[in-house]
Amino acid sequence: MFERVAIIGAGCTPFRAVSPDVSYREMIFEAAVKAYSDAGIGPNDVSTFVSVTEDYVEGTAIADEYVPDQLGAVLKPVHTVTSDGITGLASLVMQLQTGELDIAVIEGHSKASNIDHPAQIEAFALDPVFVRPLAFHPRFVAGLEMRRFLEATGNTEEQAAGVVSRNRAAALSNPLAAYPARIAVADVMASPPEAEPLKSAEAAGLADGAIVLVLARESALARVSGQPVFIRGIGWSQDTPNIEERDLSRSVYAEQSAARAYRMAGIGDPAAEIDFAEVDDTFAYKQLQHIEALGLAPAGQSGRMLERGAFAAGGGLPVNASGGALGCGAAHDATGLRSVLEVTLQLRGQAGQRQLSGVKTGLAQSWRGIPTATGGVAVLGVG
Repeated sequence: MFERVAIIGAGCTPFRAVSPDVSYREMIFEAAVKAYSDAGIGPNDVSTFVSVTEDYVEGTAIADEYVPDQLGAVLKPVHTVTSDGITGLASLVMQLQTGELDIAVIEGHSKASNIDHPAQIEAFALDPVFVRPLAFHPRFVAGLEMRRFLEATGNTEEQAAGVVSRNRAAALSNPLAAYPARIAVADVMASPPEAEPLKSAEAAGLADGAIVLVLARESALARVSGQPVFIRGIGWSQDTPNIEERDLSRSVYAEQSAARAYRMAGIGDPAAEIDFAEVDDTFAYKQLQHIEALGLAPAGQSGRMLERGAFAAGGGLPVNASGGALGCGAAHDATGLRSVLEVTLQLRGQAGQRQLSGVKTGLAQSWRGIPTATGGVAVLGVG
């Protein structure tokens, strides 16, 4: 029987559209100091570290070489996971469950404002023979997927626009958010087309920020002071990288990740057993697609449930009470860790004005962004 693993410390910086006053190393240091203080430990107590980072979006070759110093990880194991934050989190859970390590740290960060032409970076992930030579903006993938999802499920463009209105309004209660706003559905619908039917207002703005989480296996909890939030289940998956081979109406990676996380957590009916969720909404339609893939809404019903207020803070299943990526900002591979952070704060009762009442089990879900079909799911709980 594997030991349970808990998040015992959390630290982060605010997410901002630009941050010319600090480097990403300074942001990581700030988040790390907060996380160690929260856990009641120092870096010398940590057995191993994971950095979720990718050279392309850092603009630096072997970017992980610039991570250990500010984490206090010099001369200690530092594993680089070039994938989304929940996949990196899963790698640490497995390391701790070997029983050889007691305390571990994961960091994820974004300095997106350093990148002048992000679409040119995203284009490197497109098939170099059949797709990239077409020279389309990479967001055409999101447009194709949105159109197919809406046609297959009966969800509407107006309902996708409603995701933007609700999430950015929710972010007004989140001091960490980069893009809080009140924006009407009509204004979202009237925004310029990005890749039809996707509107420019339906794409999350990029954000700078850093997150550090401290994990420990259950037998080590007596040595720390942080309030534990247990990782009850975790899973990750990657669908085919070939766009032409995917079922664009579904998020297969989310379906598979959720099935694995639910099995590990002993969740049989997620719609009844999950109290709230933080799901990826890098594009507004993705929130609806992910909710259905996670089994939190029947196929074709997520848009109607949104309109009825089912996913609002006072609804039956609050979704993205933090404001999601649309409200907080998309932070590359750290976006998934931001979702985990929000679930952790909610379960601890530390979410401030946006605190949900009576929550015991929360779900965080991640997607790595276009043109990938990669993501993860983590089910967290207290007690």
